[in-house]
Amino acid sequence: MHKFTVGQIVEFKPDERTAAPRGSYEVTKQLPHNGHEYEYRIKSVQEEHERTARESQLSQLSSAAGGEAAGK
Repeated sequence: MHKFTVGQIVEFKPDERTAAPRGSYEVTKQLPHNGHEYEYRIKSVQEEHERTARESQLSQLSSAAGGEAAGK
């Protein structure tokens, strides 16, 4: 079962092999289990494109911090 829902603001913490900025991202799509863990499509308000992230790279933000990070 997925830990995060579409529309949720999460903290993205890429590993050292991933050339991506850390920070707040919105979950745009839940992807199937990849054999190891669930994956998601995520989008930062600071970038035009989406990224794919593993569930282990994401953590939940508090609702107040998430709203501020998304510019809401």
